[in-house]
Amino acid sequence: MSRRRAGFTLIELLTVIAIIGILAAIAISHFWQTRQRAMGASMQSDLRNLAAQQELYFDDQDSYASDLVQLSPVQLSPGVEIEITFGDPRGWAARARHGSLAGRVCGVFIGNAGAANGAPAVSPGVITCN
Repeated sequence: MSRRRAGFTLIELLTVIAIIGILAAIAISHFWQTRQRAMGASMQSDLRNLAAQQELYFDDQDSYASDLVQLSPVQLSPGVEIEITFGDPRGWAARARHGSLAGRVCGVFIGNAGAANGAPAVSPGVITCN
């Protein structure tokens, strides 16, 4: 007499584990892509805020700020670093980096600053990321 045991076979368990692993890999990939887009959006938002502060500074000083210290306290998103690479009465340029996005830089320039001053932008006033 043979007794049949209730339960799952080893192959059934391995199949379920493999399917769960594939689904987890897909979910992690989508999560990371969404997180990268959010970090890029925070860099762009901080550059837009900087542009507004630069215009306020220009109204008071008749020149653009050449570093962040000259502007009122700048609130940056967590992980975002902004560097003003050029600033004078005729224009300014800045670039932003995020600590978690190696190699990605966003930039903007206004006036005579031009893209040669470290901003990856190619058109004045348009925030561009590489």
